[in-house]
Amino acid sequence: MRDEFESAISRLLAEQVTPELLRECELGAAEKRWPAALWAAVQASGFHLAAAPESQGGAGASWADLFAVVRAAGRFNLPLPLPEALLANALLGHCGLAAIDAPISLAGAGELRLADGRVSGVLFDVPWGREVPQVVAVVSGVAGVAGAAGARPCLVLLNARSAQCEPKLNVAGEPRDDLRFDGVTPLAVAPLPAGTPADVLLLGGAMLRSAQIAGAVQAVLEQTTRYATERVQFGKPIGNFQSIQHAIAVLAEHCGAASVAAECAFAEFALADTTDANAGRTALATATLPIAAAKICSAEAASVAAQVAHAVHGAIGFTHEHALQQSTRRLWSWRSEFGNLTHWSQRLGQAVCAGGSAALWPSLTAGQIALPASQQQSS
Repeated sequence: MRDEFESAISRLLAEQVTPELLRECELGAAEKRWPAALWAAVQASGFHLAAAPESQGGAGASWADLFAVVRAAGRFNLPLPLPEALLANALLGHCGLAAIDAPISLAGAGELRLADGRVSGVLFDVPWGREVPQVVAVVSGVAGVAGAAGARPCLVLLNARSAQCEPKLNVAGEPRDDLRFDGVTPLAVAPLPAGTPADVLLLGGAMLRSAQIAGAVQAVLEQTTRYATERVQFGKPIGNFQSIQHAIAVLAEHCGAASVAAECAFAEFALADTTDANAGRTALATATLPIAAAKICSAEAASVAAQVAHAVHGAIGFTHEHALQQSTRRLWSWRSEFGNLTHWSQRLGQAVCAGGSAALWPSLTAGQIALPASQQQSS
């Protein structure tokens, strides 16, 4: 299934996501910054529903198979919230709610309150918040919700058009808006199933960005290698110089490491109610260590890839007409979204220290570690 997914999404994006389209989405007239025709093609493909259970209108695809889809979104700089729609619909289905066959996004950080059936507060850095009609978020410590035993985190589906939007952009010119709600009735509310952490959207978002970074690093590696074979200096291609070869080899190492780490996180990630009876941990709990490792690894790869690629290309790579900066600016942006390198390194380090030296090797070999709860953040 993964090969079919990768072939289909790569063919679709290679045909439609051009440098000209990306420039228009960033700099064009307001009505053209949302690529409606491209979203229509993605929607027709059904990929935005692929992770939702079949019983809720999705395809029930595994995250291991969908890794190729999210990596392709990063490789081709897809200017749409397809990765976010995958996770949002998967979580809706996980909570017994129907998938949304329309543009949808999510928030990994926010300060929401749910009282008397109404939501108030703010969601930070919502991808394409100004463009999507609906957004998914988690409200912590909710009491009195049908199906919830005591005060439990709940998933809320909100009408983004009911929010006051504070428009913001990341370094790549992609919308990352703050949405403020004031006594809005949610479109749907459901308690998170037992074992699902309240920061599931932060965890899932970090996983998505790690795969997107892996795809963008792959694209940067391909562009850099091609340029090094074409650019001639002192009578021979610059790729023949040992220093250039060494730099590209380091870039290739980080490309491979980021891809493997992200793929591992996707292979472990599952929202279904599966529990290891021996370990007493849900499938999602076992994915926290791979996700943290993948986000750390991908953030490091993003920095190295941008540095090496621009060093090899020289000044031309920074020009707005050149395709390289369309990938490297996304690398600079994505490495900080859903928790930056410092955030995940600290959480991982705190977990290792809390477990003590005796637990370090068993945690590594088991691929499981209890990360401390995440603090709300806006980056």
